[in-house]
Amino acid sequence: MSSYENVWRSFSSQSPSERHDFLIGSFPEGFQWSVSSESFKVEGGWSEDGKGETIWDRFGHQGHGFDNQTADLACDSYNKVDYDVHLLRGLLTNNYQFSISWARIFPTGHRGSLSEKGALYYDHLINTLLQSGIEPVVTLYHWDLPQALQDNGGWTNPTIVEAFKDFADFCFSRFGDRVKTWNTFSSPWVVSHSGYGSGEHAPGVKDPVVASYEVTHNILKSHAEAWHVYSDRYRKQQGGRVGIALNSDWAEPLNTSSPQDLEAAERYMNFMLGWFAHPIFVDGDYPAILKSQIEQKRQECQPAEVARLPVFTEAEKQRIKGTADFFGLNHYTSRLINESRGSCVQGPHGVGDFQSHVDPNWPTIDSDWIHPVPWGLRRLLNYVSSQYTSVTKVPIYITGNGMPTYYDGERFNDTERVNFLKSYINEAMKAIIVDGVDVQRYTVQSLMDGFEGPQGYSQRFGLHYVNFEGMNRPRTPKASAYFYSHVVEMNGFENLRPRSVSYFPKSMTTKRQVLSPSEVPSRSKVVWENFSHQTNFQRKLYYYGTFPEGFQWGVSSSAYQIEGGWNADGKGPSVWDTFTQKPGSIPNNDTGDIACNSYNKVEEDLNMLRALRVKSYRFSLSWSRIFPNGRNTSVNQMGVDYYNRLINGLLTHNITPMVTLYYWDLPQALHDNGGWDNVNMIDIFNEFSDFCFSTFGDRVKFWITFNQPYSIALSQVPPNEPADPGVAPYRIAHNLLKAHAKVYHTYSDKYRETQGGLVSISLNADWVEPKDPNVPREIAAADRALQFQLGWFAHPIFRNGDYPDAMKWQVGNKSDLQGLPMSRLPTFTDQEKAYIQGTADVFCINSYTTKIVRYMTTWPTPPSYETDQELGKEEETSSPGTVIGGQRAVSWGMRRLLNWIKEEYGDPDIYITENGIASDPGTTVDDTDRTFFFKMYIDEALKAHNLDGVRLKGYSVNSLMDSFEWLSGYTRGFGLYHVDFKDPSRPRTPKRSANYYNQIIMDNGFPETEVEKMFYGYFPDGFAWSTSTASYQVEGGWRADGKGLSIWDQFSHLPGKIANDDNGDIACNSYNKFMEDVSMLKSLEVGYYRLSISWSRVLPDGTINSINEAGLNLYHRLIDALLAANIQPHVTLYHWDLPQALQDKGGWESDLSVQWFKEYADLIFSRLGDKVKLWITFNEPYITANLGYGYGVFAPGIGDRPGTGPYIVAHNLIKAHAEAWHVYNDEYRSKQGGIISITLNYDYAYPRNPTKQEDNDAVARYLQFFLGWYAHPIFKGDYSEVMKKVVRERSLEGGLPKSRLPEFTPSEIRINGTHDYFGLNHYTSVLAFKADYGNQQTYDADRGSASIPDWSWLESGSVWLRVTPDGFRRLLKFIKDEYGNPPIYVTENGISERGPVDLNDIHRIHFYENYINQALKAYLIDGVDIRGYTAWSLMDNYEWASGYEETFGLFFVNRSDPSLPRVPKASAKRYTTIIRCNGFPDPSQGPHHCLAPEPEGTTTPSTTTTTTTVTTTTPIQSPGVRFLGMEVSLPDAAVALNILFSFSIIGAVAAAFMTFQCLRATKRSKQPAAENINLRTDEKVTTL
Repeated sequence: MSSYENVWRSFSSQSPSERHDFLIGSFPEGFQWSVSSESFKVEGGWSEDGKGETIWDRFGHQGHGFDNQTADLACDSYNKVDYDVHLLRGLLTNNYQFSISWARIFPTGHRGSLSEKGALYYDHLINTLLQSGIEPVVTLYHWDLPQALQDNGGWTNPTIVEAFKDFADFCFSRFGDRVKTWNTFSSPWVVSHSGYGSGEHAPGVKDPVVASYEVTHNILKSHAEAWHVYSDRYRKQQGGRVGIALNSDWAEPLNTSSPQDLEAAERYMNFMLGWFAHPIFVDGDYPAILKSQIEQKRQECQPAEVARLPVFTEAEKQRIKGTADFFGLNHYTSRLINESRGSCVQGPHGVGDFQSHVDPNWPTIDSDWIHPVPWGLRRLLNYVSSQYTSVTKVPIYITGNGMPTYYDGERFNDTERVNFLKSYINEAMKAIIVDGVDVQRYTVQSLMDGFEGPQGYSQRFGLHYVNFEGMNRPRTPKASAYFYSHVVEMNGFENLRPRSVSYFPKSMTTKRQVLSPSEVPSRSKVVWENFSHQTNFQRKLYYYGTFPEGFQWGVSSSAYQIEGGWNADGKGPSVWDTFTQKPGSIPNNDTGDIACNSYNKVEEDLNMLRALRVKSYRFSLSWSRIFPNGRNTSVNQMGVDYYNRLINGLLTHNITPMVTLYYWDLPQALHDNGGWDNVNMIDIFNEFSDFCFSTFGDRVKFWITFNQPYSIALSQVPPNEPADPGVAPYRIAHNLLKAHAKVYHTYSDKYRETQGGLVSISLNADWVEPKDPNVPREIAAADRALQFQLGWFAHPIFRNGDYPDAMKWQVGNKSDLQGLPMSRLPTFTDQEKAYIQGTADVFCINSYTTKIVRYMTTWPTPPSYETDQELGKEEETSSPGTVIGGQRAVSWGMRRLLNWIKEEYGDPDIYITENGIASDPGTTVDDTDRTFFFKMYIDEALKAHNLDGVRLKGYSVNSLMDSFEWLSGYTRGFGLYHVDFKDPSRPRTPKRSANYYNQIIMDNGFPETEVEKMFYGYFPDGFAWSTSTASYQVEGGWRADGKGLSIWDQFSHLPGKIANDDNGDIACNSYNKFMEDVSMLKSLEVGYYRLSISWSRVLPDGTINSINEAGLNLYHRLIDALLAANIQPHVTLYHWDLPQALQDKGGWESDLSVQWFKEYADLIFSRLGDKVKLWITFNEPYITANLGYGYGVFAPGIGDRPGTGPYIVAHNLIKAHAEAWHVYNDEYRSKQGGIISITLNYDYAYPRNPTKQEDNDAVARYLQFFLGWYAHPIFKGDYSEVMKKVVRERSLEGGLPKSRLPEFTPSEIRINGTHDYFGLNHYTSVLAFKADYGNQQTYDADRGSASIPDWSWLESGSVWLRVTPDGFRRLLKFIKDEYGNPPIYVTENGISERGPVDLNDIHRIHFYENYINQALKAYLIDGVDIRGYTAWSLMDNYEWASGYEETFGLFFVNRSDPSLPRVPKASAKRYTTIIRCNGFPDPSQGPHHCLAPEPEGTTTPSTTTTTTTVTTTTPIQSPGVRFLGMEVSLPDAAVALNILFSFSIIGAVAAAFMTFQCLRATKRSKQPAAENINLRTDEKVTTL
């Protein structure tokens, strides 16, 4: 009797009830739970980063998918690794089974085409899984063959065996140190049958006679070769397992009494499962039943051929046999089989002489091929064990099991899938426990909805719903995800046992020390003294570091906001139930009746918390759920049970419960009796608290009595305007303080010794900053504001048991002025003070924002808490706004508040119990602002801890999920998870911020990475250190010596065009003071100086018909002076100042402009070229085209044709550049020996959301429409395909006959290659994202991307410039990779400031140190051929439309002095040191000579040479500047700066020497990646 018949007969006598009996029990210890996905179904990124086309890409693009759907984006998992792993953590699975896209790693299918970025993607996925304790299970091939291999026959070509072997070898070598379980193939039967037989799947080959069998033959040989590669090369050191995942139905005879049907069912199993399993697990050959049946059909059907089964050689059989370490089984359904003889139809049914059926009694689901038959799995497992694994003695892994639902069906409440999984998993457990089958793993198909081949997105297998309509591709757990995680948690179907909590803070054993009353203003004003004079740079400089081990990362919620179940199971009404159910109380009449329905969704909430990996969860108890009428006579056991389930669930997952006893939801019955204004509430609240301690305290170790009693006292929750706002708030607060104290003492007296927990109170406070920190009464007002808000409760508890004197004095005086006999602020007896003082074990604070406070006299009547304070509050307007008015994100206030608490309350342990930011309902999962908020606020908390010594112990985000936000209802959301309140099932979807917060938790803060670390090494010898200016910005002399008007002369004299109506008429007067400029350059020790020629100074009308020799003479004299100082000129021909005469003829929109520029360039080359060896044709043509002729905000101010003007101008600029280059190349290069190129500007772009393909695409467009607009034609010969395609399509859509982007003619191909180097101006980076401008025909609309800054990026004096050094390195690397590693000269880089001058410009020093260091990394690490660096700019000058408001200079120019003296800033000295060192010496190598101070007696060359005499009756006063916080004169500042810098250098040398003595390091300095090529072509460059 065959194995099949044995198995069938052993179960055939089962009755239906026996078949469906549910087994209660657990899987064996160590059983592995898994979930799966497949690359082409989820990854997307179909052509990203060099990925090759797959057969499924081609299949989808040919329209074979449902509704023409493709997998181009799919679930966007290529960008969402962290997101997917987040889901897996919630599921609790041990393993994640995924497949590798062959074409992503080998785009052509062969090793020679390796895409490193593709391999890095899988590295990242594997590493992220392991960091979360999840084992990766990798499938090498799941159906997505590289199209390049298919074009050569695909799996029908025997050469593919070697190709697959190479691919497997690479994967084992690259990932095998971390991957210990490998599937070579998944469901290869589908590949053979559906891909090459029926043609239903890619590649769509319909050849069931030959191809289908050839494919199987080659797959089996490929599998065997991969297995042997692993065994021979990797098994010993990696210790992994390699198997294959075969798919099979279970087959039952249709007629159980028919031997023929029994035989047909066995043939079915052999044609499906045995076709692959028999060679691998039995004898290396196809099963005899299969071979004999095919031979029989060949004989029956001659001359027609219905099947051609290849034959294995003996060597091949031996090679294949036993090549699996486990049996992977994919199973979904069963079939009833009957015999059907006499057919010569091609395909397995015709050849196998069988037909398949389904029992009409089997359940139907949204699939035409899957019918739930769970008992079939048990029988199949027994068959596999008997037929196959009994021979090889390997375990069985269930590698795929699941069912689809239809796309327009129930999205979240997938009860069919729950029932499917429950029954199938139970059958697997029966096979293990009852039948003794060695099954070691179960895998659900699949983690999330994906692209299901021909069905596209119409069928959904996922445990997580994916919204394929949204570009964010949000994933939301379905009911089945929660069910499966519950099964995993139980390891089957038995009840859980809660674990005890693994962490809680140490209980207080001694009473807190009594502190003296706070002074007025308090001594804590030292916080303002220490911080309020910080510059914006000092305030916002990002800090890298980590919190101590054991830091408590948490998240919070509150009962009314999330629980719902407002009247479920005996719960009584709360004040919020009553308030919200009154129409008109809340926007949209929202209520918390259902809220997030957490009362019924404990498992869902635990899933989120597990995924976040928080250490604590702060939630509150609903008083009226436990005591419906508020009193202990009405205990509701159902409410108690709910909290027990929640607490036990938290402890099971090692999450500490932080329980708030009262979060604003007073039982209505108590409110009806006076609420907190009733003194009896003190005892009533104690009764409730006592019950909670006794009921939950064995597991809860962190208790909070009240949340924000300030809000309760002011009747803000719910709003209930007190009858007497001058008395009631104080009276209520008085009761709250006494109630808190009593509860604290109850815990200490009855429970602390046995339970060992902590008790505290959560207070709230905005940080307040005085309007003017130099004015004492403003400081007093700020202190008073804090005492009235925070000190109101903290002072009695943490200091001396009484209210702060500032509050008592203020309310008392106001009461006197109001003619009252006594203060409206109640008093405590001495006994009460002693009772209240010290009643908190830690300090808990909720904080969200900062306010600016000023002193203000208020009216004494009517009396109120607000007017008692005598102050006014306003927003801190320089910080980002939020959707809540008045609640700006002022992160630096957090550090100051924590310091104030430290100073004011005796340095307590502090927990931030709430901090977060709201978003509007339109922001669902892509909550970028929230990630910015956390990045900033948590960093400020980190500064407080690490830099200031604040004893911060924990941080909790508010909130876990979007919820009922009090008076805002559901119009605001604070959650890390989005909750869809329109869906009855209240699905929870992780937002981007959830993953970001999880990463912070994993990192325990913000550890410094290689990106931020200083890198030590040197630039190449001969590196070109430079600084720069431009003619219009510095020269002045706008009508001097025959100069013609430029477009900037014209533009700057128009009202309203320039800030302060500034102009460049005089500028820095470099026309007359260039020798002083040369002296400045000498002091900097630069070897180069970048300057520009004023076209209209040389050619007043723009043409060579009128040459102004006086203008040319300026440049002769300047260049001669530079050369005499051993400084090489780097000359820009055009820096935006076109002669107005040419603009009057059409300017750069005229085709004639190309010839104008060519002739101008020719003249300059001929006159100056013998002295100038470095040329730039155009500076930032992007600005000329876009700002000058698009937006019209720069000269010449044309903005009426933004859809055509910029493109025409750019086209002419590119052609003009090329013509000038060719003139130089053809006429001058050989005799002058110089080099010439163009300088392009670019802000590096990161995706706003890097997990979103749409934003990554926006970055690509941003780049091609910015840098690529000019670089692509010059370095590659034409505009990029992206730019041409987009502009053409949008032009045609707009009704135009052709593209608005001009085309280059064949004769203009001479543009390609017109460069000797890549000139780059770079200042900043941006975050780019998709922007839809509708049908606008403009450059911006064409680009289709917009940009924002990251909130954490340091600001400058320019709104567009944020400090982003890493973007500089990335940009340099991009240019290397994109444009063939050209020599790069950084021709501008710098930072601006505005406002009062501070010669100690530490922000500029920071900028140059970090940007130049990133350039060094690009050179030494990335191999970028960077030849020079230019600081912008030499001196403060005219900054175009900003006039003189923004300054970039290394030298300050005093514009209040007519002689315009130049004074070096501290940055000038630092830049000189970097130049002298030619980089950054490693301090571990000992002191470097370049750091030594200048020899005694040397001085900085004078920069104040007087060229004219000024006669005046009033002496000219030297203007004051800020230096180290003091107002000093310019000369004094200059002297002080030199002295300071000398001391700094001496200190640096001493420090370096000490470091050297300590370390005695011997490591050598880093060397460049490639030999440097000298800048000059005709002579050796002087080494700096």
